[in-house]
Amino acid sequence: MAPSTIFLEPDNLLTPKEKNKLRKPVVEKMRRDRINSSIEQLKLLLEKEFQRHQPNSKLEKADILEMTVSYLKQQSQLQMKRSFHKSSQFDFREGYSRCLQEAFHFLSLHKVRTETQTKLLSHFQK
Repeated sequence: MAPSTIFLEPDNLLTPKEKNKLRKPVVEKMRRDRINSSIEQLKLLLEKEFQRHQPNSKLEKADILEMTVSYLKQQSQLQMKRSFHKSSQFDFREGYSRCLQEAFHFLSLHKVRTETQTKLLSHFQK
């Protein structure tokens, strides 16, 4: 039997639809590879977290994605709590400072300084 020769059609002979049909599987494979690579990176980044929840188990891609979403939600909630706490401390200090200013202003309106006023001013300055 004589060897058969496969003739590839030059690009200029293919219609755009045929080119697209040939390119589609390659593009799809590249897309899947990107997805798989990203999932693998998530798995490596959150490996300790995954071991804590499901030690010694093979994780499916869906498990990795679900656990990542759960972890990110937890982190987001913790960050919100921290920022709320910092905001509360700032608000407290600002309110205390404002109250102190008003108290000093009120006490300064009275010319006569009583022992109570002196003690109160001393206390505020601490």
